[in-house]
Amino acid sequence: MTTAHSQVSPEIECSGLSHIGSVREDNQDAIRLSGDSPVADRRLFALADGMGGYSHGGLASQTALEIFFETFYGDQTPIVPRGMRRSVDAANLGVFQMAQRLGAVRMGTTLTAVAVAGNQLHIAHVGDSRAYLIRDHRAQCLTNDHTHVGDMVRMKVITPDKVRTHAQRSILTKGLGLGLFVQPDITQVTMQDGDRLVLCCDGIWSVVEDQEFAHCAAQSADMNSLSERLVNLALERQSDDNLSVVAIHLQQLGSAETAADQRRSWNPFAPLRRRVWPL
Repeated sequence: MTTAHSQVSPEIECSGLSHIGSVREDNQDAIRLSGDSPVADRRLFALADGMGGYSHGGLASQTALEIFFETFYGDQTPIVPRGMRRSVDAANLGVFQMAQRLGAVRMGTTLTAVAVAGNQLHIAHVGDSRAYLIRDHRAQCLTNDHTHVGDMVRMKVITPDKVRTHAQRSILTKGLGLGLFVQPDITQVTMQDGDRLVLCCDGIWSVVEDQEFAHCAAQSADMNSLSERLVNLALERQSDDNLSVVAIHLQQLGSAETAADQRRSWNPFAPLRRRVWPL
């Protein structure tokens, strides 16, 4: 079991936990918290789930996070969404090239990363790990699953409540390292003081209903307790995959918006509407 020790600042409390689970022989997930960020106003958190059907899933997830963080904090662009996109591109290429060096037929991973800049949450997402926002005792998924079943939901072929039990739930349509290029979802959400975020792999959300994330948050005194509660719940429900969570509590948020950002900013009466950046 891997634990990323929590840290507390005036704005952010975070915790991460990754567990092999009760079925798999190894843990192919990876998590990473920003730690002592070299860019004070940008805090980065991410989770990657190595694709178990391919070679070296654990190496793929670790490689993706290392390159993503290195690229993001080494990028000089002041526009966070562009930095997120460049970091995804670099991580994708790095995993792809690693597979070529190892002679692996295919090697891939999901990636769900969030950067907190002021009161703006920037999300970069590829695959079927998820990011949840918990606000006012309600949980909302901020990401779309890049899977055949996710496509079926968006086309209204099946209803969202059928996803967790569908036989083809884990068949990905996108992943890092599967080709030279990947098109991530890059989105942005305006946050509020007291918001909680949960990043999790499909080993967690496949056995935990959306609203249960909010229920677990309400019962948890801190982010360590929340991450442990979610992993333990998935173990109790006999999840058949690795189990990884990153839990974040946001407080005393400032504003990182420029005047141009403010002209493009959200309708204040619809704070959960997501901005999609055409990069």
